[in-house]
Order: sequence, then C-alpha cells, then structure tokens
Amino acid sequence: MDYTAEYSMQERIVAVGLLTKRDLSLLGPTFDRAWPVEEAPAFSELLRAIDDADRLLKKETDPKRR
Repeated sequence: MDYTAEYSMQERIVAVGLLTKRDLSLLGPTFDRAWPVEEAPAFSELLRAIDDADRLLKKETDPKRR
C-alpha cells in the first residue's frame, strides 16, 4: 500500500493565510503550523501560484467562457 498517498490526503493543505501575532494567539495552542513570512523562502512564489490558480478557476467556472 502507498502510505505516502494516504498521508498526503489526510494532511493536505486546506488554507493559507496571513495572520498577525494577535490572530495566532486568538487561535490558541492547537494552531501549531505557522511560519513567519521572513522564514518562508518561497513565499512570493507561493502567492503567485495561489493567484494563478484562482485566475484559472475563475476562467474555468465562468459561464460566459463556455
């Protein structure tokens, strides 16, 4: 069995957000995966990829373009 595929489906990313320290404190200790922007070396590329995916999704779901 391919455990890698099973793990990736259970642990897939469901949200990316920009939060302040106050936001993180409100989320509490159960929110345990946060990386400061200055420690994310490919952050600009990540934002670009999200924007590209969003544009593509809008293009594919726009009834005027079908």
